Amino acid sequence: MHQTLLLCLSLLLAISLFVMLGQRLRISAPIFLVISGLVVSLIPGVPRIVVDPELIFLIFLPPLLYEAAWFTSWKEFWRWRRIIVVLAFGLVIFTAFAVAYVSSAVIPGFTLALGFLLGGIISPPDAVAATSVLRGVNVPKRVISILEGESLVNDASSLVVFRFALAAVLSGSFVWQKAATGFVMVTLMGIVIGLAVALVFYVIHRWLPTTTRISILLTFMAPYIMYLTAEEFHYSGVMAVVSGGLFLSNHSHQILNHSARIQGTGMWSTVTFALNGLVFMLIGLELPVIINGLDGYSKTESILYALLITFLIIVTRIVVVLFSSVFTRIIGRVISVADRSPGWRGPVIVSWAGMRGVVSLASALSIPLTLTNGEPFPHRNLILFITFVVILFTLVFQGLTLPMIIRKVNYKDPDHRAPEDQQVSAIRLKLLKVALKEVEEKYAIEAINNELVSNLRNRMENDLHSITRHLGSLERDGVQVDQYNKILTDIITAKRNALLYFRSLDEFDDEVIRQEEARLDLEEEKVNHPIH
Repeated sequence: MHQTLLLCLSLLLAISLFVMLGQRLRISAPIFLVISGLVVSLIPGVPRIVVDPELIFLIFLPPLLYEAAWFTSWKEFWRWRRIIVVLAFGLVIFTAFAVAYVSSAVIPGFTLALGFLLGGIISPPDAVAATSVLRGVNVPKRVISILEGESLVNDASSLVVFRFALAAVLSGSFVWQKAATGFVMVTLMGIVIGLAVALVFYVIHRWLPTTTRISILLTFMAPYIMYLTAEEFHYSGVMAVVSGGLFLSNHSHQILNHSARIQGTGMWSTVTFALNGLVFMLIGLELPVIINGLDGYSKTESILYALLITFLIIVTRIVVVLFSSVFTRIIGRVISVADRSPGWRGPVIVSWAGMRGVVSLASALSIPLTLTNGEPFPHRNLILFITFVVILFTLVFQGLTLPMIIRKVNYKDPDHRAPEDQQVSAIRLKLLKVALKEVEEKYAIEAINNELVSNLRNRMENDLHSITRHLGSLERDGVQVDQYNKILTDIITAKRNALLYFRSLDEFDDEVIRQEEARLDLEEEKVNHPIH
């Protein structure tokens, strides 16, 4: 027990150090963690780590999916729903078909069912890797929205394909009609169960006397209950978590108070950072275990098979995404679509952002060691190796070259949205006008007779003029904004130093000092991340 705890703490410490080093080298965290895990695994004396797939499916997957669903914009998700469905379902199934037929034709003894099993494993891209890379470059919001929406749903479709293909290998038979019907039923019932569980949590949050800590604890429990409930009835736990997470996120303003939202955001960002870091680190650390299991295959043959399958899924994604762009132009004449002329630049970025990750690794590791008759599972070690190479190649090669592709493509934002700073200032300006109107219409007498209300109105009027000038500066000169932010940061630093001195004085309680520190934290957060 002590050794396991020490190993976990060592991994978390290593993840933190590697992420900091990756930031200094300007390499995306998922990519750098996989490379780091790979290098660490080759050091003599490093303990061999065997990942339990149930650990990833049960412990890691629900909170990661829930956090992604919680912070997904439902408005953007609905706007791009058609392309998201095409990528999450159509592309996954098409990729599974392509991998199934090519692998069964090329790899000796590889059946069509095993091909579909491999296709279900490696078909879903990992959005964490893609968005981590995209965060450091200038890319239109629609690209990130499409990739995030795709990742929310494609895990479910790929796992359903994997489940039916695994059943076919174990039973030795595969019925297309039954698989298609089961696919629809598993997906739809997963959504129904997720919404039902989410509704229960909505009632608890809304009408029971919860506190901030209880509310945050409930948000942490919700994804596990959604996932376990759906899986208990043999439906899609992934779709349950995604649908339930989207529902509760869309009603978060009704069920959570301001304190729960602020503290919950910090808790979830830390938890998902640790879980994602562990998963990507473990991908690299698994290499020696996977290579040692390649009994009966030459490493040269295994590498060639893996590179062929990797090339196939990359090309398949490019072809399908570009074809979808052409098809959108045609179908846009008949039905309403979000963008009738998507062009080629955005689809090129989306097609190259198909890095694989956690779900592919967990699915591959969950393949049983033996069949129902006790015989070894055919080609299990080769499937594991191909999956690892696909993850490693797409993460490292595509991940490192994605920023270059974006710069070469030079994709300008077709939505012509104002910069985030301008949007934030415009919203604050409108909110101040609403607040002043509320005071003037309902509390005009109090604003004259009550000094506190009068000061409030004067302060809001001053803020109104200040933000109006600030918005004008944003539209005219970005240099002024940079200077303003730097000066504001220096002022906040000076206030922090003063608070540090006040802490040594007997006249101020530590609790009051901490409250003022929290207020300064919020001010600094607004400067550094205004959209949040």
